[in-house]
Amino acid sequence: MLPKNKSLTYQGEDLICALKDIELILISLHKIGSYYIDKNQDEYAKETCKFIDEWNVTQRLANVRSILVDKFDSSLGDDDMDDIERSMIDLPYWAPDNK
Repeated sequence: MLPKNKSLTYQGEDLICALKDIELILISLHKIGSYYIDKNQDEYAKETCKFIDEWNVTQRLANVRSILVDKFDSSLGDDDMDDIERSMIDLPYWAPDNK
């Protein structure tokens, strides 16, 4: 990791924006899960998808990522990757089942 990326400073307002989106998503998903714990699981799945779509969860998460990534030095290393790319390379992303 580049020395510049070992310690980053953020504006409080930027972190509050990110935390608000995280809180909204986390608590809402928890409330949906709690509400549907003893109810129809198809309705739970439908309501979760509806929340993700109607509350722009993907865009909110992209905004959080943008706030966090903004302060990193994105200089490429010998492997032609920056520190963030290198740290994310082994993440297990969702893929459709091949049944």
